[in-house]
Amino acid sequence: MNIIELLVKELDSETAITRKMLSCVSDEDFDWQPHPKSMTVRRLATHLADLGNWFGMTLNTSELDFETTDWKEEVINDTPALLNYFEKSAANGRTQLQQATEPQLQETWTLRSGAHVLSHTTKYEMIRIIIGQMIHHRAQLGVFLRLLNIAIPGTYGPSADEMPAEPVTH
Repeated sequence: MNIIELLVKELDSETAITRKMLSCVSDEDFDWQPHPKSMTVRRLATHLADLGNWFGMTLNTSELDFETTDWKEEVINDTPALLNYFEKSAANGRTQLQQATEPQLQETWTLRSGAHVLSHTTKYEMIRIIIGQMIHHRAQLGVFLRLLNIAIPGTYGPSADEMPAEPVTH
């Protein structure tokens, strides 16, 4: 396998896990947040659902400047819309990644906010950061769901909710 095939394989695996987590989000919890400094469930889940779109943005541009971008995530108001947005974003990301070339992955890509450079890496490194962000934000969402007393699906193995109950011993 070449590097692009390996990245697509990893993306497919992480997409399947993310789909399970996003499907646990309930409409009534969209505006909940565990702390005033935390995102709401809606904001976190929407950002997670949107990350697939970042593959094309990374591969087809040289930078993202938060001060000048017109990049906007969709406004999501219910779980079916969230899952639909995720599926479109994931499919777009997979297609963009499949169409990439290895020389393209060596090109430089910059993430900035005006003059403040947040990241200056190769496009390959940014692709890995995006996958890492998927994992990171999915884990955050898992904590949010746990705090809402919602059963958590397994990620790389069964979750505590999927394990048989331990017998009580005296």
